[in-house]
Amino acid sequence: MGLQPHGNAPFFKAEWPAPANVHTLITTRNGGISEGVYRSLNLGSHVGDRPEHVRHNRETVQAHVGVPVVYLNQIHGTTVIQAAEHIGVSPDADAAVDRTASAACAAMTADCLPVLFCDKAGTVVAAAHAGWRGLAGGVLQNTIAAMNVPSLEIMAYLGPAIGPDAFEVGQDVFDVFCAQTHEASRAFEPIGDNKYLADIYALARLVLQREGVNMIYGGNHCTVLERETFFSYRREKQTGRMASIIWLDNR
Repeated sequence: MGLQPHGNAPFFKAEWPAPANVHTLITTRNGGISEGVYRSLNLGSHVGDRPEHVRHNRETVQAHVGVPVVYLNQIHGTTVIQAAEHIGVSPDADAAVDRTASAACAAMTADCLPVLFCDKAGTVVAAAHAGWRGLAGGVLQNTIAAMNVPSLEIMAYLGPAIGPDAFEVGQDVFDVFCAQTHEASRAFEPIGDNKYLADIYALARLVLQREGVNMIYGGNHCTVLERETFFSYRREKQTGRMASIIWLDNR
């Protein structure tokens, strides 16, 4: 399962068997007013884009989301916040959880892995920003713990990220993951000179499965190679940010 068009808007939604009251919206680089390297739907306020363009772009997205979107000041860490407690602000964190149906959880990315979560009963949702540092550090484990439901009840969706044909890493990244579990070595393809091609989707699946999450979907896009659809920091260095958003609608 991958991405489904989000009506007539230039967005996607996760293709997964989530409960009917769980909604998702995954933005692309298209549909906004930003210019130059940020063209066009940049949602990142920290990348050098004009603030009025970012505000307009976020308002465009907000019009398609039923509750306020809580954007995080992501620091490649493992902190998880309660989204409903941070409406209107951007806390230093890399994941958010909500069970109140009053706020939307968002993960901003431009190659890092966004992971959306919900439980089968539709009582809680979460979004995590998982670059390799956060993934190795435990951001997904912390998000699952903050959801406070049995792991077997949780489903996860892996949003658009850098694909295994484009994610070149060094020996340090290989060593970090393989020190945690030898199975991680299967997610790395040696290419010589202590360099590897890493599969961040496979690494995330490994973490999720170790935590008891077996309902895992998505993970079949590459932000670097799909240049007309996604922003990519690895490809362009100075670029915009997309968002993967999830919320509850209990009306």
